[in-house]
Amino acid sequence: MAKEQKAIFIFLGAPGAGKGTQAAGVARKMDMAHISSGDLFRQAVERGDELGRTVKTYMEKGALVPDEITTRMVLDRLAQPSGEKGVILDGFPRNLVQAESLDGALKERSQIVNAVIYIRVAQPELVRRLSSRWVCKRCQTPYSKDGGAGDAAACRKCGGDLYQRADDAPGTVKKRLEVYFQDTAPLIDYYRRQDKLAEIDGGGDAQSVTGRIVRALGGRA
Repeated sequence: MAKEQKAIFIFLGAPGAGKGTQAAGVARKMDMAHISSGDLFRQAVERGDELGRTVKTYMEKGALVPDEITTRMVLDRLAQPSGEKGVILDGFPRNLVQAESLDGALKERSQIVNAVIYIRVAQPELVRRLSSRWVCKRCQTPYSKDGGAGDAAACRKCGGDLYQRADDAPGTVKKRLEVYFQDTAPLIDYYRRQDKLAEIDGGGDAQSVTGRIVRALGGRA
């Protein structure tokens, strides 16, 4: 009997759309692994091996890790055995080159991307969310200043100090979004042409958005 292939879902969304939060929440609900490219980078740096040192040099400069390295890290993680029903890729692919490389590598393994969730949020709301976002220095848990958490002295999870990232400052947010949409628009079209794209309204509370995503994925697993 042929081995059952696990589902592979991709989550796309602009900075501030809640993509990481939703990827983690939906993964828990659907008993899937959550693979975040950002987490893979941090884990590599913590290991301190040759790959980690290479990744660290890019992160310290604030530059994107090259496509070849990022793709290899994600594919290595996908190859690891796990008991989950599938995986959700968060933060990868980031552009068309990565998407095409992923499809090519999966084809060699007789696998496919089953569905792609694009969390859609209006740009003014993205600007508001990002400009009010604070992050724990220790565990990177995000907080919203609008909700009062940004005024707190410490993270509720680990007690780390909260700070606002330089690229979340109001003056740089709009430029970040412009770059994101420029790089991601071809990616959205790529998956739409494959009839794999599901656009989800990212407005409202996080639980409502999670419900929309789970319903959208129900028939695609």
